[in-house]
Amino acid sequence: MQDQNSYTSVTPPTTPPDTSSEKPEKSHSEGWRSALSTIGILLIAPLVAVFLTAFVFQSYQVDGPSMQTTLQNNDRLVVWKLPRTWARITGHDYIPKRGDVIVFNESNLSTFGQGESKQLIKRVLGLPGERVSVENGVITVYNSQHPNGFRPDEEMSYGKVITNTEPESNTTSWTLKQGQIFVAGDNRPDSLDSRAFGPVATSDVVGKLIARILPLGSAQRF
Repeated sequence: MQDQNSYTSVTPPTTPPDTSSEKPEKSHSEGWRSALSTIGILLIAPLVAVFLTAFVFQSYQVDGPSMQTTLQNNDRLVVWKLPRTWARITGHDYIPKRGDVIVFNESNLSTFGQGESKQLIKRVLGLPGERVSVENGVITVYNSQHPNGFRPDEEMSYGKVITNTEPESNTTSWTLKQGQIFVAGDNRPDSLDSRAFGPVATSDVVGKLIARILPLGSAQRF
């Protein structure tokens, strides 16, 4: 039986002093290191951006109707440069695939009232060593696999987007050397391309179209 005068005492736990408001003092060396790190990031970031733009990928905006209906005026694109960069590092030509849409430098434009040099975007139709003929507005490619010729606009998947030219009476042809390709815009009636200025040197290829990012409703991978 418990004595009525007995009791059990309870001692509250000891509360450690509140040190949350105390801030550790930073040494001068830590402050300098933080400042130098920030400065380093600010200096390196633009260099990384320049490197990526020059050698890996770059954004372009379409100017003109020559690639309709595949591309529209003012579309924002991403062009992949890494394969061309790697080809140059290894001492090889960068040869795009037939049907690829590429950006390239073209300097033979003064006779067409387009200035001395310009970057153009077109589709690859003829590859090195092939013969390309344009007859009545129809492009035919001749090579060892197709000695009698084939029409890429009719036989390749991209053909459904081509806007054909009106039939022409003249016939022209080119035999592509090593390091040369033949290009044309998808909007054939309104495109300045190899049909006018001839083959394009593979060394002038900038890169391959891989995506349209704007407008967002038309975003697409290629």
